Amino acid sequence: MTSSGDSNDESYSKRKVAYVFSPEYIQTCDSLSKVPNRASMVHSLIEAYELLEHMNIVKPELATIEEMAKFHTDSYLEHLHKISQDGDNDDPQSADYGLGYDCPVVEGIFDYAAAVGGATLTAAQSLLDQKCDVAINWSGGWHHAKKDEASGFCYVNDAVLGILRLREKYERVLYVDVDLHHGDGVEDAFSFTSKVMTVSLHKFSPGFFPGTGDVCDTGLGKGRWYAVNVPLEDGIKDDRYYQIFCSVMQEVYAHFNPEAVVMQLGADTMAGDPMCSFNMTPVGVGKCLQYVLGWRLPTLLLGGGGYNLANTARCWTYLTAVVLGKSLSSEIPDHEFFTEYGPDYSLEISPSCRPDRNDLKHLDQVVSTIKGNLKNVV
Repeated sequence: MTSSGDSNDESYSKRKVAYVFSPEYIQTCDSLSKVPNRASMVHSLIEAYELLEHMNIVKPELATIEEMAKFHTDSYLEHLHKISQDGDNDDPQSADYGLGYDCPVVEGIFDYAAAVGGATLTAAQSLLDQKCDVAINWSGGWHHAKKDEASGFCYVNDAVLGILRLREKYERVLYVDVDLHHGDGVEDAFSFTSKVMTVSLHKFSPGFFPGTGDVCDTGLGKGRWYAVNVPLEDGIKDDRYYQIFCSVMQEVYAHFNPEAVVMQLGADTMAGDPMCSFNMTPVGVGKCLQYVLGWRLPTLLLGGGGYNLANTARCWTYLTAVVLGKSLSSEIPDHEFFTEYGPDYSLEISPSCRPDRNDLKHLDQVVSTIKGNLKNVV
């Protein structure tokens, strides 16, 4: 399976890539109940394809309470710390902080939050220190957490922390979210500022989590027009998605003129994900990533959703190869999790025969509304 782009291309050979990794970090992320061992599967496949030798491996630091408090409230962080020590699921206050149903309380959850937040801050710092052009934290991208509550499996909003760190140096930071779900926590965090533009392409339909992100949600106050939402229906495939992505991002780039980019690449858009919504493959998302990398701005790449674990590993391994300008063989190399890739043991993900529910006329209307809104960006 080749990643598009010639590996002799100058832009790849000069691209310095930092990859945030330590065995302890992977072990901590493996404990997340919604995606058990996913971090190990992703890392093992990247390693099996021998991609690690083309990247600078950076050991993540743990985020301090002070660092997490740049976004999250002290009371939320203190509560998370308190219940984390004893895995107390019965604390009556927990519900006020979004802890419980989809964000279960487990022992050590605070350490997990500090590890993920710290890894994204470490990646952002590598960009600030000009040690790399692209920094990758596939175990990050938890975009639903709010300042004072956990939400949608997200206990800490590492994406927001990463953006705030980049803002220490860069005046305008662009956040691009191609997860299946609306990046509501990140949009909320920056809804009142014109210094961060958030762009989210996601499934938007009645009853689908988190229920926000309609095309008319455009930010508030000084941040009005600086939130861009592209609501989509089930069944969208690579070509149409990429077409919409390019139409929107071309205008975003022209009007906002970002100095740095944070991109969340949740893999729950893939065909075969238990969410059963979009019908994408890594090739389509890879083209979107390549479009953004073409701007040659400092870029922080994060993971996110992805509940078919083997497909998520396929997707992020392929995207790592796209960043490096490397081609990968279709045959999954032998490694610790090899048996998870049966029955075909192939890197490709094939789209299913599900119908595309997106009406072309409606999509054109959405894009033209967005283009009209972006004319207000100064």
